[in-house]
Amino acid sequence: MIRVVVAARSSVVRAGLESVVRSSSSLDLAGALDLALVAEAQFEADVLLLEASETLPELPSPPVVLLMDTSDATLVSAALRSGIRGVISREASPEEIENAVQAVNAGLVVIEAGSLAALLRELRPPSEALSEPLSDRELEVLNLIAEGQSNKLIAHSLGISEHTVKTHVASILAKLGAASRTEAVSQAIRRGLVML
Repeated sequence: MIRVVVAARSSVVRAGLESVVRSSSSLDLAGALDLALVAEAQFEADVLLLEASETLPELPSPPVVLLMDTSDATLVSAALRSGIRGVISREASPEEIENAVQAVNAGLVVIEAGSLAALLRELRPPSEALSEPLSDRELEVLNLIAEGQSNKLIAHSLGISEHTVKTHVASILAKLGAASRTEAVSQAIRRGLVML
């Protein structure tokens, strides 16, 4: 069993995290406390599960999984630089939270796929920058291309017409300077736009 201490500023969020830990067969709730008390608290835990706040307290030694707004690559990057081992969305499901805790306990670093792509784009050398960035919809299409989906399947997945998908694919190829879908995926992986 992985001993988990949960900490959150909000008692409602704290209760929710406690419930997630208690309902897991692989996790054991070792304690719950207000986020403001984390730095001074004495507890024995394998993993600390925290709700993010504007400023993070000084963190104790167990590995930390942080629930936060993962859309801001700068915040995610700052969290990782501060030693946090897992960064997942506040909207994560109980299963995703449990998986993140297990992975961090095993010594892995956990970052939500969308956050990782944003981080890699932030870290990309300037020479790799696209002259015109891909739109959010083009990134969605590109990720589905990377999964091997046909235009018809992409259209169905996104609820758009096949003609619209073809337009997005043409735009993606032009922006990446790629001659084929395969080359576009290869370039996208190298540029950190797609995670496989």
